[in-house]
Amino acid sequence: MRNHKFVYSTDPIESEEPSNEREECLLPKEQDIRIHLDRKGGRKIVSVIKGLSLNGNDFKQLAKELKSQCGVGGAVKDGYILIQGDHRNKLQEILKSKGYHVKLSGG
Repeated sequence: MRNHKFVYSTDPIESEEPSNEREECLLPKEQDIRIHLDRKGGRKIVSVIKGLSLNGNDFKQLAKELKSQCGVGGAVKDGYILIQGDHRNKLQEILKSKGYHVKLSGG
């Protein structure tokens, strides 16, 4: 039998090289966070928090804390935290107490 080497592989895992780089999470005071209002579905207002640099689990944990402290629902989508209703001032206070640099944007 001959020794054959793979020339082509359709397996995407084979072709990927393992990366040694980890996503860096910035310290809270190094992050510039913006909170603005958006209308979803025409009439419903949501507070949108963007600019956070967290990994997936920390992101979800922070969203859970914010939702429970505001007493409302919300979601994590596309790197944003969505909180139902106009809770910008309360969210700003909560995030500042955690050490984040927060600014309100838009109106």
